[in-house]
Amino acid sequence: MQRTAFGEMTCSIARTLDIAGEPWTPLILRDLFVGIRRFDELQRDLGISRKVLTQRLNHLLDHGIVERRPYTDKPVRYDYLLTDKGWELCDILLAITAWGDRWTAGEHGPPVILHHTTCRHSTHATITCAACNKPLHARDVRVTPGPGASRAN
Repeated sequence: MQRTAFGEMTCSIARTLDIAGEPWTPLILRDLFVGIRRFDELQRDLGISRKVLTQRLNHLLDHGIVERRPYTDKPVRYDYLLTDKGWELCDILLAITAWGDRWTAGEHGPPVILHHTTCRHSTHATITCAACNKPLHARDVRVTPGPGASRAN
């Protein structure tokens, strides 16, 4: 069955989901974020088939989210590393983690604790307004057409 091509929609959410919306992709990004960089290690940690992992990594390579660097020549094997674009995509994972910690963690609490390397405190992600730096919540946002909006909208 052919998947809908979200990348052609005039919507930043749809275009992002076209790159990162397949269920394995955020988990692959999570593993890269925490330092798991080799194909076999990714495959073992995720329990994902080699075929699916290859497809997802190639998709992320094609979109400039990850890059690969050889770590051995015979046979050629690669480390998969986040690009700047990939690191910024991981910021979304921090927001998802904060939501999951609040609503899905269960009685034992969150499975991981985030530590901010700048101030060295335990933390969680929050979204703030770029203009006033106050917390930004969906219920407080009004959406208007931007310069990239299609004429049909």
